[in-house]
Amino acid sequence: MSESRRCGLVAIIGRPNVGKSTLMNHLIGQKVSITSRKPQTTRHRIHGILTRDDCQIVFADTPGIHTGQQRALNRAMNEAAMSALSDVDAICFMVDSDKWNEGDEHVLSLLARAGDIPVILVVNKVDRLDDKAAMLPLLDKLNQRHDFAEVIPVSALGGHNLDVLEQALVSRLPEGDFWFDEDQLTDRSLRFMAAEIIREKVVRQLGQEVPHQVTVEIDLWEDGPRVTDIAATILVERRGQKKILIGDKGERIKSIGTQARRDIENLIERRVMLNLWVKIKAGWSDDDRALRSLGYDNSRQS
Repeated sequence: MSESRRCGLVAIIGRPNVGKSTLMNHLIGQKVSITSRKPQTTRHRIHGILTRDDCQIVFADTPGIHTGQQRALNRAMNEAAMSALSDVDAICFMVDSDKWNEGDEHVLSLLARAGDIPVILVVNKVDRLDDKAAMLPLLDKLNQRHDFAEVIPVSALGGHNLDVLEQALVSRLPEGDFWFDEDQLTDRSLRFMAAEIIREKVVRQLGQEVPHQVTVEIDLWEDGPRVTDIAATILVERRGQKKILIGDKGERIKSIGTQARRDIENLIERRVMLNLWVKIKAGWSDDDRALRSLGYDNSRQS
């Protein structure tokens, strides 16, 4: 073990759509977790790995913690988020600088489970505030509710103060050798990342037309001499959703495929032939057995 090195696990928690994935992606410097303006975009706990010369931070980007959600998918996402609080060296509790709602309140109440683990309050989107003093009442209120190790205002998208946050986290990591290779950015497989890229394009294109009862399975991955052939199935729950996803004369699914192919090519650094299919699997998002078969049981999806 090299005593000059530090390495540890940091959980990023918060309500849905507060910017957790954006924060992790910008800290690492490369897209590891998919993003959109829609809540519930992140469904699995995804580890992103930030390595410097003398430290390695392993981030657990978690699904947003939901309140009052009884569907099996929502329960699985909450379990994935809460499991991130165990055995971590530090926690980033992320909130908006100009918004506080019952979702934030619920996550704050769960911090009691953190015990002695240091919690850093990360106040996001401070670039939206013309008067930074406007967030002081919220910070005073939160400091009375929990003994935060530090309070750090940031702009996850703009990169403001991320270096300060990084140093605050490094100082709380234990000494020890790195867990992952220095050039590794995530513990997830390329197949998983490709499926997530496709799902991101679906969520971004369809907005509210098709709800989040959409998932993606990689059916084929073959690395040829010059091209990687990938076939994937997009699962929806109803016939109407399939029609919307395919679009008029197949234009929408073609656009999703083109955008996803470009990102997958950037990810694996080689040409890709991507074929997408849309199938109906009724009720998959509220079926515990179906969720397990699709990798939503907090275990690693291959």
